[in-house]
Amino acid sequence: MNLEIARARKRDNRIPIHGPEAFAGMHKAGKLAAEALDLLAPKVQPGVTTQELDDLAFEFAMDHGACPAPLNYRGFPKSICTSLNHVVCHGIPNDKPMRDGDIINIDVTLIVDTWHGDTSRMFPVGNASRRAERLMDVTYKSLMLGIDAAKPGNTTGDIGAAIQRYAEGERCSIVQDFCGHGLGQVFHDRPNILHYGAPGEGVKLQPGMIFTIEPMVNLGRPKVKVLQDGWTAVTRDRSLSAQFEHSIGITETGCEIFTLSPAGLHCPPYVTT
Repeated sequence: MNLEIARARKRDNRIPIHGPEAFAGMHKAGKLAAEALDLLAPKVQPGVTTQELDDLAFEFAMDHGACPAPLNYRGFPKSICTSLNHVVCHGIPNDKPMRDGDIINIDVTLIVDTWHGDTSRMFPVGNASRRAERLMDVTYKSLMLGIDAAKPGNTTGDIGAAIQRYAEGERCSIVQDFCGHGLGQVFHDRPNILHYGAPGEGVKLQPGMIFTIEPMVNLGRPKVKVLQDGWTAVTRDRSLSAQFEHSIGITETGCEIFTLSPAGLHCPPYVTT
């Protein structure tokens, strides 16, 4: 499949309002992206390389008539993002084996019939520390609180405020350099979804809006830097970082999550709430 054909549509300055056909397309793409993460979950083990995970994700996409959206997107060289330990996001898969005690975020976006399914999850590699497990707990709960706030009449600020209030209350920090984004037939569209802010601020949510919520939460300070490869973002203080992501659509009464795991693995077993 030609990636440039799959990416034919470009972002403009309007916030798209989508109809039932788009929601159906997003459900299909989101389900396949979630299935890809389900496939990778048991492979996250000490001694396995992130390149092996990337290879599996690419093969899965090809076998299902999908395109891995990150591949060659603005020069990104791989099919998925793999962010270990103090890597906040956009980690590039490589041949270095994962070690017992690592934690990793795997971010998968698949293009299915022009629609983008975008999701990420955290995984412990072997036996993660209690500090690392707690960070992943807090990050997952932050995402779900943000999703709870995603409903008509609320604003993007209500989403960010819910996430920030909980994470900072748990003595963690919110990364402010990256945000969620509109999604559909464009990979990164409007609106931007900040994971911090004040209730009532930002864009008012309307039925038909489609976007990601993907908070990045650090155990230490919120500041990050991007490495020389131009992609890999890390915590400046080298503290652990975690992220979870779902793609959602605003409905008349709340929102629909497009990227729930068919196997029920979107909520990892170490999450207690």
